[in-house]
Amino acid sequence: MGRVEENLQTGGKLRPVDLARAHGLSTQAVRNYEEAGVLPPAARTPAGHRAYTPRHALALAAFLALVPGHGHATATAVMRAVNRDAADEAFRLIDQSHARLLEDRRTLEAVERALGDLSPAPRTVAEPGGPAGRFIGPLARELGIRPATLRKWEAAGLVRPRRDPLTGYRVYDGAAVRDAGLAHQLRRGGYPLERIAALLERVRAAGGPEPLEAALGDWRAGLSARGRALLAGAAGLDAYLRGPVK
Repeated sequence: MGRVEENLQTGGKLRPVDLARAHGLSTQAVRNYEEAGVLPPAARTPAGHRAYTPRHALALAAFLALVPGHGHATATAVMRAVNRDAADEAFRLIDQSHARLLEDRRTLEAVERALGDLSPAPRTVAEPGGPAGRFIGPLARELGIRPATLRKWEAAGLVRPRRDPLTGYRVYDGAAVRDAGLAHQLRRGGYPLERIAALLERVRAAGGPEPLEAALGDWRAGLSARGRALLAGAAGLDAYLRGPVK
């Protein structure tokens, strides 16, 4: 049994090095966490040294458990709120992290549905009297939207038609038609333009929907890992709120 575990049971005093070693940290990191409000203020010995308690050990463990799921900034804000007896504020921050995870799950599901509903990217064909590709009017009618909507999506970075050098008209090649179809599906799901633009960047970076489909499993696994991390953080914070073992 290590010194920290012994003191959790006996209620004895702990040195900064005891807390640091238990988590593979430096003693300066422990001091920094105290100064940041992650740990409650420590008492001082007559010689001026910090004297930590089992409560500080639980606070540090709670913070380190919160970081993977919530991020450093939110975990710090949660611990600061708890340490100043503002538990409701801490719970609100935790709720926000869960809400973000839920929204990310819904976004992933929307992308999966959009990819499933999307037909293969059409080959570019020459329209009568025009270049290879589709013009804005026919594409808008196919999607059931107005040409102005496609222009708005272009301004937001969702679709990237090229311009015919002779007429200046917008021409949508196969990739642009694909992006317009994905954007249409995601907009129907209520997602904002800026989020759709970020998702379409992933499609372009992957070279199309097919390679992106393979990455969706990693995306889902990452969301599951975040969910488990949120659970672990909740358990650590609950242990801190309950107090040291008597």
